[in-house]
Amino acid sequence: MTVKRIGVLTGGGDAPGLNAVIRAVVKAAANRGCEAIGLEDSFDGLIVRDRWRRLTPRDVTGILRVGGTILGTTNRSNPFAYPVDGGTRDYSAHCLQTFHELELGALIVIGGDGTLEIAHRFHTLGMPVIGVPKTIDNDIVETTSTVGFDSAVAFATDAIDRLHGTAEAHHRVMVVEVMGRYTGWIALYAGIAGGADAILVPEIPFDLEIVAKWIMKRDTQFRARFSIVVAAEGAKPAGGRAMVAEPEAGGHAEKLGGIGAFVAGRLGPLTGKECRSVVLGHLQRGGAPTSDDRLLATRFGARAIELALDGQFGQMVAFQPPDIVAVPLDSVVGRTRNIPAEFDALRTARAAGICLGD
Repeated sequence: MTVKRIGVLTGGGDAPGLNAVIRAVVKAAANRGCEAIGLEDSFDGLIVRDRWRRLTPRDVTGILRVGGTILGTTNRSNPFAYPVDGGTRDYSAHCLQTFHELELGALIVIGGDGTLEIAHRFHTLGMPVIGVPKTIDNDIVETTSTVGFDSAVAFATDAIDRLHGTAEAHHRVMVVEVMGRYTGWIALYAGIAGGADAILVPEIPFDLEIVAKWIMKRDTQFRARFSIVVAAEGAKPAGGRAMVAEPEAGGHAEKLGGIGAFVAGRLGPLTGKECRSVVLGHLQRGGAPTSDDRLLATRFGARAIELALDGQFGQMVAFQPPDIVAVPLDSVVGRTRNIPAEFDALRTARAAGICLGD
């Protein structure tokens, strides 16, 4: 079957580079004689009436460098358990009907693990889908990088750079809490790039007494009267669990938060130093994408169109340096890409004298 009309949507949390993917999809489709249809607010575009629009190359002019997503997004509209009147309803059949009514030949789904899992479920129901991995957390398997990750690391690194001056001036310990959910990719990369003195990641349960001893050693042996500690939001003390700001409710994942304040509160008495915490939060999701994210997003979008026009559905585009490849969605969903125990960046951190709390 010749694909003449392709749908595209963005789902889950926003990330820098989403518009760059949309732009690439629309331009690549147009250059192959296909019409692009943008579905608004994730899968709501298939559920709610008239939540779609045609996208031409003119419509995506100038959005390469813009953060957010022109199509909107949500992480609270799973069509298989859609919130209705305090309960949930399965709208998957309705979505399939809308897909056919719009005469779509394929659907390109740009999202993280949850959104890609939904895409995979639709694929098993016969919908021709292609996945594009997007998340600042970089926790999707089979791809070295996801859209948004590099931009989040760049922002976190800049924030750490800025905190060095005030930490040194006041001889303080500054604890920087970054996103990442249950993986520590942002914390590890930004911590190394920003010259942090300690990095706490979910993959390595930490002991704050070890961290405190390292901070005091910096004081006594190196005359460094300040320290920077980077903590991933999902980091947890040895024998404990991650800090939860809001428990899981209504089918939505629990909201992590509070690790920065916890670490700062404990390190103060242990070191005798003034400790402050800074939560970067959603600032990591905003702003213009970096050049690396723009390039990756564009390569992902163009490859997704190639797959769609070749009839290779049920696939996700992935970065496996130096190439953009296709991997089956069923090899991706239900898995999390954690930092490997022998990952070279962990060895690099230890070699550079960065405490990992273990």
